[in-house]
Amino acid sequence: MRSVNRDNLYPSSMPTLYVVRHGRVHLSPTDPDDPELSAEGHLQAAAVADELHARLPGRLPIVTSPMQRCRETAAPLCALWGMQPIVEPRVAEVPGPPPEALPRAEWIRRSLILDWRELIELGQGLLEGYGATLTSWRSGVLEAALTCPQDAVIFSHFVPVNVLTGRATGSNRVACFLPDHTSVTVFETSQNEIRLVERGREQKSSRYSAPR
Repeated sequence: MRSVNRDNLYPSSMPTLYVVRHGRVHLSPTDPDDPELSAEGHLQAAAVADELHARLPGRLPIVTSPMQRCRETAAPLCALWGMQPIVEPRVAEVPGPPPEALPRAEWIRRSLILDWRELIELGQGLLEGYGATLTSWRSGVLEAALTCPQDAVIFSHFVPVNVLTGRATGSNRVACFLPDHTSVTVFETSQNEIRLVERGREQKSSRYSAPR
């Protein structure tokens, strides 16, 4: 995979972004901090590749988070289109606090019921400078979308999908909705605006399936 070149990533035009949440992850991953897909997740990745291939009129740039679960979800579409993905760190999942500051399961539970101001305040209270980390990360997600001036398929995560959805709908909630694994949420961007074209398939359960 090649690293992203942010200065000349795409030719200039107004893009439609097909943002895919990664497939389901392995329950006993090799690296808990960067889990791989489960067998079900690989099947989901193959299915969404077929879905996008049938839906789109031609090949588009494929952008992926550097996390293994997203790279593995992107792999079937890359193989189908004969392309290498562009690795974009700005669409990686939101960084969690150190587990000694707050266990991950509890941090996820709280984040689902908070807005961004509350989450940033919570983070700053857990660790000096962590609030600024969250603010910078969120801005990076928006920047990655707004500086991508051609149609693209982006493989990302639960919270980045919600960051874009929140910007498009005017919601400040961390979890505006619950995108399911390999759901496709579609956005259009124009200058500094993001428009929600199609909300992706939602999880049937109200419980967030954490990317771990």
